[in-house]
Amino acid sequence: MLTIKSSRNGKFTSALIVALLLSIVSLASIAEEALKPLTAEKTHKTAIHDMVDQLNRRHYVKLTLNDDFSGKLLDAFIDDLDPNRLFLLKSDIDEFQKYRTRLDDELKKSDLSAGFYIFNRYRERMIVRLQYIQDSLAKTVPAMDFNVNEDIELDRTDAEWPADQAEANEIWRKQIKNRVLGLRLAKKDDKAIIELLTKRFKNQIKRMKQLEAEDAFQIYANAFASLYDPHTDYFSPRISENFQINMSLKLEGIGAVLQMEDDYTKVVRLVPAGPADKQGQLQPADRIIGVAQGKKGEMQDVIGWRLDDVVDLIRGTAGSFVRLEVIPAIAKSDETHHEIIIERNEVKLEDQSAKGEMIDITDSDGEVHQVGVIHVPTFYLDFEAYRMGDTEFRSTTRDVHRILGELLSQGAEGIVIDLRDNGGGSLAEANGMVGLFIESGPTVQIRQANARVLREGKRRSSPYYTGPLAVLINRMSASASEIFAGAIQDYQRGLVIGTQSFGKGTVQSVNALGHGQLKLTESKFYRISGDSTQNRGVIPDIAFPPLYNKEDIGESVLDNALHWDRIPQTNHNYYFDLKASIDTLQRKHEKRIAKDPDFLFLQEQISIVEGLRNKTHLSLNIDLRKKERDTQKVQQLAMENRRRVAKGEEPLESLEEDSADELAMSDEEVEAKAETDKDDEDKDKEPDPLMTEASHILVDALPYFLPERLARRP
Repeated sequence: MLTIKSSRNGKFTSALIVALLLSIVSLASIAEEALKPLTAEKTHKTAIHDMVDQLNRRHYVKLTLNDDFSGKLLDAFIDDLDPNRLFLLKSDIDEFQKYRTRLDDELKKSDLSAGFYIFNRYRERMIVRLQYIQDSLAKTVPAMDFNVNEDIELDRTDAEWPADQAEANEIWRKQIKNRVLGLRLAKKDDKAIIELLTKRFKNQIKRMKQLEAEDAFQIYANAFASLYDPHTDYFSPRISENFQINMSLKLEGIGAVLQMEDDYTKVVRLVPAGPADKQGQLQPADRIIGVAQGKKGEMQDVIGWRLDDVVDLIRGTAGSFVRLEVIPAIAKSDETHHEIIIERNEVKLEDQSAKGEMIDITDSDGEVHQVGVIHVPTFYLDFEAYRMGDTEFRSTTRDVHRILGELLSQGAEGIVIDLRDNGGGSLAEANGMVGLFIESGPTVQIRQANARVLREGKRRSSPYYTGPLAVLINRMSASASEIFAGAIQDYQRGLVIGTQSFGKGTVQSVNALGHGQLKLTESKFYRISGDSTQNRGVIPDIAFPPLYNKEDIGESVLDNALHWDRIPQTNHNYYFDLKASIDTLQRKHEKRIAKDPDFLFLQEQISIVEGLRNKTHLSLNIDLRKKERDTQKVQQLAMENRRRVAKGEEPLESLEEDSADELAMSDEEVEAKAETDKDDEDKDKEPDPLMTEASHILVDALPYFLPERLARRP
């Protein structure tokens, strides 16, 4: 299963491509074949009319189409087209200013001429530059001098637009030089580099020339929708079909949510228990630059491809293999990449279902405690079985209730609910699961666009688990996960441990248009304390080092994300005075992890990543780049060996990946190896240091959950 998104706000669009060029030439030198301008069709005018109407009537945020809105739309549209300011000139931007106060008036009349005019100019600029650089590669690549001390700016999103052709030429010279240097460091010779880049640019030119009016409208419509909030999207008919497939969980693929970022296909998140998640190598914020079919298929370079075309390549039948060439999230240049082999499959409900396990924790006095862990990858409900009256229908609440009973019967002294990477799902199931841990009461408040506030929760008093409880979250815990964690925290029913959650606290509906569909935000979540989960998410009682960077992942990263705010709290009591325990638990936690090799390793990794993230420029000197790369490898090896030695394991001589060995295997051998690896993993499962520490914290907190410490009960 694949979900497709675009760049600036994570939009569901077939986004355009950013290419690398060396120079600007006059538009008059466009290839002999004249490029026919794209114009809006009648269906697009109908769709924009319907969008204006629905957004005005139904969206949670009430915006006025005025001159201020028009200026914001102009800026958003240009940023979506050319986010790194590499194609359009300042003269283009100056010319477009004539639309700064006109776009709102045109929208009211369903007039799309300005949007298409800007789009056509951008498309022309891109094709001219691509053609020029493609024609120049044979001469420019061999002449490049990589001994010169110069560098390239890594992020141009806030840079000035190129003032003239001379300034643009210098920007593109460094862009191309950086690409060539990366390929040289990847051990490709000039001939191979020229062939690869030529093929890449030819593909990009072809795709740019094949763009249709629907592509232009889709980007313009989404720039318009994005001003309301980042989860309001226009779906073209083709994207609507992909969205419906995604929602049904029937598409066979790798289980990843993708978006465009500049000319790269970026991983937003992985579907829990999907093929990529199970394989374990692909990570959020990784960039996919190549796709190959099977073990022996030719790797197709997909830099600059349309997102939906990349998605089509990655999709495939269950049991087949796809090979991805990936640049890791922390890498700043193209020379750092590796291949990942994933077996396609259907994401099945049973794979995403809750699972339990028991782990042993030894406290500071040497006493062993048993802690039950319940892993909940998503909040699910088998709607079809429920609708058909099947009394054995699967749901999160039913499964967790069963597992909870099993763990308690085995002697669990406390329970940890693992919501890491749980992106949400059924709100009803999140509410139902809260009901397993409280006697009765509200769990969430929902404020609608008309300001009406609805409250949902457990209305009837019934038996519930009264013992020690902790909830483990991370940055990828979102939506329904945040409702559950927030309710447990507000009731002081259990401890929340981990990292700040995603902050997705809005509700969307999908509505038909005359052409395509519109997904719009219609309400907002609030905790029973009155705090919104939007933007801020849930702040843990005891924080762990973040595995995901908050500046790359989370609601707060998205443009026009709705703000955090408060409404009146609901009447609710609390179960334990857990706030009084936090300082003591925090001191014990810090003392323990100061000697934990896995936590020390994690903190070292985060420190290195922070250092890389703070880099604003990258050297174009080959010796300096090699030195930087080698230094990183030495650091990584030293860190890994410090961890291994501290755990009593043998140090490694080098950090070699086994992907090269897998590439030499047949598909059948890879499948057999995967089964063997799974069996070995089940027999000798690697401990999860974050879960182990969360369980230690719960054991430390056992005295605070004693019956005599019960506070006011609802």
